[in-house]
Amino acid sequence: MDTSTLRRPLWTLAGALLLTFGGLAAAEPPSRAARLGFLSGTVSFSPAGQPDWVRAAVNRPLTTGDRLWTGSNSRAELQIGGAAIRMGPSTSMVLLNLDDRIAQVQLSQGTLKVRVRSLGPRQTLEVATPNLAFTLRRSGEYRIEVDPGDDATAVLVQSGVAEVYGDGASYTVNPRRGYRFYGTDLTDYETIATRRDDELDRWSRERDRRGDRSVSARYVSSEVVGYEDLDANGSWRVDANYGNVWTPTRVASGWTPYRDGHWAWVDPWGWTWVDDAPWGYAVSHYGRWANINGSWAWVPGPPRERSVYAPALVGFVGGKNFQVAATVGSAVAAAVGWFPLAPREVYQPAYPVSRGYFDNINRSNAVIAPTTLTNVYNTTIVNTTTNVTNVVYVNQQVTGAVVAVPTQAFVQSQPVAKAMVQLPREAVVSAPVVRVASVAPVQQSVQGGAREADTKPPVRERAFVARTAPPPAPVPFSVQQQQLAARPGTPIDEAQRTQLKPAVPAAAAPKVSVVATAPAPTATALPPATPPAARSPQERKAAAATADAAGETRKPDEGKAAGARAEATTADAAKAEAAKAKIAQAEALKAEESRAAATKAAEAKAAEAKTSNAKAEAGKAEEAKAEKARADTAKAESARADAARAATANAEASKTAAAKVDAAKAAEAKAAEAKTDASKAARAKAEAGKAEEAKAEKARADSEKADASKAEAMKADAARADAAKAATAKAEAAKAETEKADASKAAAARAADAKAEATKASNARAEAGKAEEAKAEKARADAAKAEASKAEAVKAEAARADAAKAATAKADAAKAEAIRADAAKSAEAKAETARVEAAKAEAARADAAKAGRAKAEAAKAEADKVVAARADAAMAATAKAEATKAEAAKAEAAKAAVLAKAPAAAAPPKARASGPKSDPDANEEEKKKEGRKP
Repeated sequence: MDTSTLRRPLWTLAGALLLTFGGLAAAEPPSRAARLGFLSGTVSFSPAGQPDWVRAAVNRPLTTGDRLWTGSNSRAELQIGGAAIRMGPSTSMVLLNLDDRIAQVQLSQGTLKVRVRSLGPRQTLEVATPNLAFTLRRSGEYRIEVDPGDDATAVLVQSGVAEVYGDGASYTVNPRRGYRFYGTDLTDYETIATRRDDELDRWSRERDRRGDRSVSARYVSSEVVGYEDLDANGSWRVDANYGNVWTPTRVASGWTPYRDGHWAWVDPWGWTWVDDAPWGYAVSHYGRWANINGSWAWVPGPPRERSVYAPALVGFVGGKNFQVAATVGSAVAAAVGWFPLAPREVYQPAYPVSRGYFDNINRSNAVIAPTTLTNVYNTTIVNTTTNVTNVVYVNQQVTGAVVAVPTQAFVQSQPVAKAMVQLPREAVVSAPVVRVASVAPVQQSVQGGAREADTKPPVRERAFVARTAPPPAPVPFSVQQQQLAARPGTPIDEAQRTQLKPAVPAAAAPKVSVVATAPAPTATALPPATPPAARSPQERKAAAATADAAGETRKPDEGKAAGARAEATTADAAKAEAAKAKIAQAEALKAEESRAAATKAAEAKAAEAKTSNAKAEAGKAEEAKAEKARADTAKAESARADAARAATANAEASKTAAAKVDAAKAAEAKAAEAKTDASKAARAKAEAGKAEEAKAEKARADSEKADASKAEAMKADAARADAAKAATAKAEAAKAETEKADASKAAAARAADAKAEATKASNARAEAGKAEEAKAEKARADAAKAEASKAEAVKAEAARADAAKAATAKADAAKAEAIRADAAKSAEAKAETARVEAAKAEAARADAAKAGRAKAEAAKAEADKVVAARADAAMAATAKAEATKAEAAKAEAAKAAVLAKAPAAAAPPKARASGPKSDPDANEEEKKKEGRKP
C-alpha cells in the first residue's frame, strides 16, 4: 500500500490545525489578574466599558479597563502579582493595561503608594499621570501624587529606582529623592524635601509587614495573589498524599469550597467566582481542593512554578438541561451546579486557549501527568467535546461538595449560600460534568450584583502622559450581549472582539500622549541639581492658556492629516504627537517671550516721558503686526510640516504594508518548509519505532493514545471502537463499510504490512483527529494484541515502579519539609523567647531608672522643705527683732514724755539695766501676735 498518498492530506490537515491553534496564543486571556484586596470607607467600582458606578467588593478580580474611586477618608489596595498599589482618599485610578508584560494604571487625581516586592523578567509597572509617565522596573517603595488644582504631579522614590518620561525628556529618580513637576516637558519642577509620614504611609507599612512576615510564602508561588491572608485564617500541615496543605479554621459546620460568594461575568474569562471570605481569593483561583478524612484542605501548586490565574477551578454538572426541584413546593426549575476540582484533575477553560496556555494553567496549579493533559486537550479542545462521561471526579462523589442554585440566582450574581438548593445524592453522582456553565450573562452579572455607588469621581476630561501606548478601549457589554446570547457561557473570541471594536464610541477612550520619542534615561541621567526659577500659579496658568491657544490654531491642519496618521504604526503616531507638542511648546514660549519683551519696552518708554506715548502705541501696533505675521508664518510652517509628516506617514505605511506582505510570504515559505521537515521527521520517527517516542512529549502522548486504542480493541471489535472515536455519523458509515471490505481481505501474508500500516495510521490519526484509523484491518488488531499486551504489562510495571519511587521521594520530601518546618518553628520560638527576655530586661532597667528618678525627686523635695523651713525661721527671727526694736522705741518715747511733764526738782527715775520693764501680760500678748506658743 502506498502510504505517501495518505501522509500528504494528513500532514496538510495537521499543518492547518497547528496554524489554527498557534494563533490562539495571541487571543487568549493574560495569565494574571488584579485583586481588590482591601477597602475601607466608601470605594466605588466601574467595570471595563461600563458607564455606571457600583459599590466595590473585596476579592473582585480586576482587568484592563476597570476603574476605581475612593471617597474622602477612604482607601483601597490593589494587588498585582508581586506588587501592591494603595490608594489614598479622593483618588481616581484606571487600570489601563494588564497582561503578562506590563501593569499600567492611570492616576487622574489623588495619591498612590506602590510597593513592589518582585518583578518578572521584562515586566514593568507604569503610572500614567497628566504631567508625566512614572515607570518602575525594580523592587522598592514609591509614592505618586496628582494635584488637579495645581496641574502638578509629585513623585517620591523611598527605595528602588524609577524613571520619569515627559514630552521629549526623561530622567532617573534615585532612592530618597522626590520632585514635583509642572507641565508635560519636565522643565518646570521643584525638589521635595524630606517629609513626615502620613496615615497612608503608616497603613501601607503595616500592610507590607504582613506580606514580609507571611508563613504561607514558604509553601506557594510568589505569583499567587492573596496568600498573606491565609496566615490568620488557617494552618499548614503535611499530608502523606498531597504534601503541604492548608486547612481553614474559621468556617461554619458543613462548609464547602465555592459556596460563600457569588458568580460574576468578568471579560475575557467569563463566569468568575468572587468569594466572600477575606482569605478566599487565593484558594478560589489557584491550586486544588481535597477532602481528607471529612475535612477540606487546599493543595497549592508547585511553589517554583509561575502560577497562572483561573476564574474558578471547578467542574459544572448537568449541562443545559440540568433541573432541580425547589425546596419549597414541587416546581422544577433550571439550575447550575458545580464542585471544586481535586488534585491531579484537569481544569478545562471555557474560553479558547492554546496548548501552551492549557498546560501552564494546569501544571502551575496541580501535579498532573503530561499524558493526561494531552488526552484531555485533544478531546475537549481539539475535538470540542463538551461532555466527557468516562472520567470519575473525586469531589463529585463527596457528600455536600456539589453546590447548585437556580439559573436566575446564578445569572443575577445573588449570594450562593442564600439561594442554594438541596440535591439528591444519586442525581449529583450520575450527572454529567461539563466545562462551561451554559448561561448567558446580563448587565447585573457584569456588576456582580452590587448596588449603585454612593460616590463617584468628579467628571474631568484630562489628557495624560504614557510611556507605553495603552490598548484600545474595551468593548462595552451592551455591544457584546447579542454574541454572548448566541453561545451561552462562552466569552467572545478575538475575531468577534475585533469586529465589534469599531462600534465602540471614540469618546470612550481617554486622551493619551505617548512619549515614545523620549529615550530611556541612563543611570546618571538625573534632573538638574538646581531647579528652574520658581513660577507663581498665575504664571503657570497663563503659560498653559497660551499653549492651549497655540494648540487650537493647529487643530484644522491636524484634522487634515489625521487619516494618514491613523494608518501609520503606533510608534510613528507617538513620534508625530511628541513632535507637534514640542513645536507647540516652542511657539508658545516664543510668543510669551515676545509679548513680555514688548510689554516691558512699552512700560519703559511710558516711564521715561509722556510725550513718547504716541511712539509707544505705534511700536505696540507694529509689534502686534509682527506677532501676527510670525503667527501666520508659524501656521504655514505647521501646515507644511503636517503635510510632510502625512506624506512620510503614507510612505511609512506603504513600507509597513509591503514589509507585512513580505513577512507573510516568508512565513508561508517557512511554514511550507516546516511542514516538509515535519513530514520527513514523522516518517523517520515512524520507521524508528517506539524508541524515538522518548524524545518528545507529543510523541509520548501519541504512543499512549495508540496503546489505549489497542487496549480498547482487546475488549470489543476493533473497527467498532475506532468508529466510535471518530464521533461523526459519516465516519461511522465509512468505517462500517471498511470493516466489511477488510474482512474479505484478511490474509496471513499481509499481517506484517498491516502492522506497519497500523503504526503509521495511528500516528497520523493522533495529529489529524483519528480520521483515517478506520482503514486499519481487523487482522492487524488481532496480530497486535499480543504485542500490545506485553507492552502494556511492561509499561504498567514501569509505571508502578515510578509511582513507588515518586511516593518514596514525596514522603522523603515531606519529612524533610516537616523537619525544616520544625526547625524554623524552634528557631522562631527561641527568637521569641530571647525577645521576651530582652523586653523583660529592658522593663527592669526602665523600672530601676524610674525608681532612681523618684528617689531623686523625693530628696529634692525634702531639701526644698528644709530650705523653706530655714527661710521661715529667719523671717520669724527678723520679725521678732523688729518688734523688739519697736517696743524699745515706744518705751523710750514714753519715758521722754514723762520726763518732759515732771517738775524739774523731781528726781529722775532709776534707769533699768536692760530694756523696758518686763510685763508678763504684755509678753503673752506679743507672743500671740507673733504666732508663737507662750
